[in-house]
Amino acid sequence: MGNNDVAALGRMSGLVTPMALRAAVTLGLPDRLRGDGATTDRLAADLGVSPVALDILLGHLTTLGVVERTAAGHRTTDLGTHLCTDADNLLPTILNMNTAAGRADLAFVEIIHSITTGQAAYPVRYGTDFWADLAEHPHLRASFDRQMTMRFRADLPKVVAGVDWSRFATVVDVGGGHGTLLAAILVANPGLHGHLVDLDPTATEARNTFHAQHLDDRTDVTAGSFFDSLPAGADAYVLVDIIHNWDDENARRILARCVEAAHPGSRVLVIEAVGGRQASTEMDLSMLVHFGGRERGLDDLRALGTAASLTLDTVTTVTDQRCLLEFSVASER
Repeated sequence: MGNNDVAALGRMSGLVTPMALRAAVTLGLPDRLRGDGATTDRLAADLGVSPVALDILLGHLTTLGVVERTAAGHRTTDLGTHLCTDADNLLPTILNMNTAAGRADLAFVEIIHSITTGQAAYPVRYGTDFWADLAEHPHLRASFDRQMTMRFRADLPKVVAGVDWSRFATVVDVGGGHGTLLAAILVANPGLHGHLVDLDPTATEARNTFHAQHLDDRTDVTAGSFFDSLPAGADAYVLVDIIHNWDDENARRILARCVEAAHPGSRVLVIEAVGGRQASTEMDLSMLVHFGGRERGLDDLRALGTAASLTLDTVTTVTDQRCLLEFSVASER
């Protein structure tokens, strides 16, 4: 039993396989080796890498079943196709070390800093925080937007159907990304008007989403930060997977901006995983290391709301991964 436990812990803690898979995706090997595959020498020449080192990597990928040896070299297996760029899953995005997610995960080498200080490890590794990095590198911003859109895709119909959006006349989607959720809400609720706030170029993509859904006359888009003033007077302010990305101080600032913009009957709807319910411990650590955030429990979220003059009225499980927390604006603020 003891030897089995040691072996299990070894498998959990080993870095070789996770990094080999990330290297494979970053180099585009699953795509390049589709079909008949290629020889190591030809592939190394195309990539400008060491053929000896590449052969070592391919050897381990063969052990994993991601590629297989052929008379002509190596080719991608059926298992390996899940790592191709056209695969319908998040792996090609989150494993690529040149995307926002793949780059952020490398900050885990500085996890001791996060555990010691309670702050993000990302700036320790890269010299700037995650969000500043996205602002400076458009390809990181684009990959993050794609990741968020795909990550929420399975939950989107449940959120649209699981919330009574018809009670509102106007909804502001705060940090709404490419607008896929707001567009779906508006299509399902013809009497509703939507306003999305996000940074450019994300805001521009949202406009394209609304135009493609013939929603131009029922939508507004503001290119800006949710740390600045938000569109005033809406019936609902929606924050999907936003609060867990920030430390307590900044999370309060975001909620406070919603309150400043709200009218007395407005609602602030926070939709995200809740600690002790749907939130995974793995994601909790990722939020800490990447952003200095966390997957908060109900008491923590209630306290954040109270600090921003919000009262938590209801908590509803809307999907396997997310709750809806509905806040009302305090009468005295």
